[in-house]
Amino acid sequence: MPPANGCVMGVVQDVATSGLTSAEAAARLAREGPNELPTAMRRNLPQQVWGVVRQPMLLLLLAAGVINFLLSEPLDGIMLMASVLIVISISVYQEHKTENALAALRDLSSPRALVVRDGRRLRVAGRDVVRGDVILLAEGDRVPADSTLVDCVNLSVDESALTGESVPVRKAAIERDPAAVEVGRPGGDGTPWIFSGTLVVKGHGVALVRGTGAATELGRIGTALRTIETARTPLQREIDRLVRVVAVLGLGAAVVVVTVYALTRGDVLEGLLAGIATAMALLPEEFPVVLTVFLALGAWRMSQRHVLTRRSPVIETLGSATAICVDKTGTLTMNSMTVRELVVGGATWLLDGQPLPETFHEIVEYGVLASPVDPFDPMDRAFTDLGARYLAGTEHLHRGWTLVREYPLSERMLALSHVWRSPESARYVVAAKGAPEAIADLCHLDAGSLAMLTTQVELATAGGQRVLAVARARFDRQVGLPPEQHDFDFEYIGLVGLYDPVRPGVTDAVADCARAGVRVVMITGDYPGTALAIAREIGLDHDAGCITGPELEAMDDAELARRIRTVSVFARMVPEQKLRLIRALKANGEVVGMTGDGVNDAPALRAADIGLAMGARGTDVARESAALVITDDDFSSIVGGIRRGRGIFANLRKAMSYIIAVHVPIFGMSLIPVFFTDWPLVLLPLQVALLELIIDPACSIVFESEEIDPRIMDERPRGLGAPLFDARVLTIAGLQGVSALTAVLGVYLWTVLTDRPDDVVRSVTFATLVIGNLALILVNRSWHLSIWHSMRQRRNPTVKWIIGGAGGLLVLLLFVPALREAFNLGPMEPWDWVVALAAGFLGVAWFEVYKALSRP
Repeated sequence: MPPANGCVMGVVQDVATSGLTSAEAAARLAREGPNELPTAMRRNLPQQVWGVVRQPMLLLLLAAGVINFLLSEPLDGIMLMASVLIVISISVYQEHKTENALAALRDLSSPRALVVRDGRRLRVAGRDVVRGDVILLAEGDRVPADSTLVDCVNLSVDESALTGESVPVRKAAIERDPAAVEVGRPGGDGTPWIFSGTLVVKGHGVALVRGTGAATELGRIGTALRTIETARTPLQREIDRLVRVVAVLGLGAAVVVVTVYALTRGDVLEGLLAGIATAMALLPEEFPVVLTVFLALGAWRMSQRHVLTRRSPVIETLGSATAICVDKTGTLTMNSMTVRELVVGGATWLLDGQPLPETFHEIVEYGVLASPVDPFDPMDRAFTDLGARYLAGTEHLHRGWTLVREYPLSERMLALSHVWRSPESARYVVAAKGAPEAIADLCHLDAGSLAMLTTQVELATAGGQRVLAVARARFDRQVGLPPEQHDFDFEYIGLVGLYDPVRPGVTDAVADCARAGVRVVMITGDYPGTALAIAREIGLDHDAGCITGPELEAMDDAELARRIRTVSVFARMVPEQKLRLIRALKANGEVVGMTGDGVNDAPALRAADIGLAMGARGTDVARESAALVITDDDFSSIVGGIRRGRGIFANLRKAMSYIIAVHVPIFGMSLIPVFFTDWPLVLLPLQVALLELIIDPACSIVFESEEIDPRIMDERPRGLGAPLFDARVLTIAGLQGVSALTAVLGVYLWTVLTDRPDDVVRSVTFATLVIGNLALILVNRSWHLSIWHSMRQRRNPTVKWIIGGAGGLLVLLLFVPALREAFNLGPMEPWDWVVALAAGFLGVAWFEVYKALSRP
């Protein structure tokens, strides 16, 4: 930034270093509201109720109630209307829970901002930014609010969302008191104003927030912010198709029942009730509800484990992942750099707390000068910490020097330089640090020096260190500063070896991936020696060696696809090369997850089957391009997300299988007695509604709350696009339903053939149905463990509530005379209870035998 007058510089310095206090920010947030645009209002209670009432199941219940009133059976009509109220209550509760989960995800996925409050840097949600906040911006950040720049270096912003112009505009810091100047309009180079929703594409800066929420330019033109996408997923489309097919079958069966009943028994209204009961018995209205609940609550549960789901289809894809490409720094390692080794000339010094020899003072001095005064990056902090520890009290720390210009890192030059003005010198002092090959290029090293540098780098990286080189230069103040770093006459000083420890749990996570059939591919900008050393430490497959960026550039696509089948370590890579790696892996049939944190990672994140943005250090562009955001940047969280994604899908499959199985006996027992005129009807709409009150919470609460199978990571990845209902699932669900129907039908025939009264026949059969329903819940909790082991090993409090509630309700219905009469049921003998219990569980007992025989 060009020098400004003293008054303005004082204002800027005060604004940039102190910011608002936390109390001031909280007061403004309460007074002016959150920094967000008005969004669609959540549905109120009447709207939610109306949405539920329009569902086919509720319409059938209402029709059945009306018919009961027409038949002069007001008690049945009142009971059906009461069941309608209960179903509405359950549905509204589920919608409320789902919307709360989605709202929490929207809050988490909103853009973040780095602000200065109480004199400290603080990362906050974009919605919590207030007028008067000081925000710090860097390449890849989404601007959270309309602001005025008070300081910036090489800052360019993409304002196309507001102006339609795709070319980024250059920005300049204001040279007056920022609070005294009105914010201008978007567009035009050299202005100090930046606007909410625009994107920083280059450089960094400090800005004072002038407007938030609806008071921003974005708010005034009514542009909508991006939120969590809600497009129909392949799984939802599969469920939609199934519901349509079954609904048609249900309506066809209902028409048949009404016709047969009217012809054989001569009562159209009673036939309509029987037909409604048949349609209700077959209609799988739980499918879309269960899918919505599982995806929403599953995403919310994943967010509690540091994995934020931005797009719901990724939950389906997670179980299919076969390869995960990860950055080394900050994901496999802690990203907490410490300087371990210094190399100057032919001398090496291992930092162990002993006083630093004078020979190595200069490399530390210039390393500090090439770092920000108030560093944020862990590598820069390592240099400033090194200087504070070993150069304190010496002439090698320069608190009084002024930073004149910064030459940032670029794709062409992996080095940066700082130009300083010293009070004691008539010449500028220039300090540079960066990749050894970049510094060697700046210093124009001869062949001998370059060979020695290469040997020293290989020795340092073999121990897992990240290596940077440091250089110095001087430049005449009377001459204008050059446009590029190459124009300085640099002198090479030496190498700095930094160590970044491996994150705890990464080794176990890599082993989990190997067991689950998921390849881990490491991608790093470090040297091959460093990458291979880390690979050995974490147990990553490295037998096939390493491919470097220059080697990859020399390969054609076919050669890369062949080599990538066995090579899992890639070093000296630049972000643009990630896209080629993804394409090569996908060409080999892999389902690929890719991590990224920078602007240049966005194409790779979008191209991957599963884009994984780093939430702690990642840019907003990376977050917006990814399907998942890892909020703690930890590889173990990625593996945990795969595990939980597999678990969500497995539990969803069990819930859907249970729904199919439980509807078979209900449908069968509502249909079969219709064709025999001397057989009593078992299930009328009132009984079906009661069964639905058990089925709905069972499938959407019990199975969603089920713990993930510990063996889930022992399974191979599921094929991409594999249907939820494959042949095995449909076969098991169908057999469970048919066997349960056989047991219930056997009990029904036993009571009919022993000339029991119609209401007793209905009671014993209904009790068997309820008990068989509960048995289906218990056997489907795990497709590996027995009921006994599931109860002991899998904690799920909702099971006890559902089993206890349904069992208690059944006892009340059959023992309380008024309730028994209301539901057209009769008294049961003790022996009837024994038969119902035995038949209910024996109907699905074969699945327990199947699990025991198939257990390895």
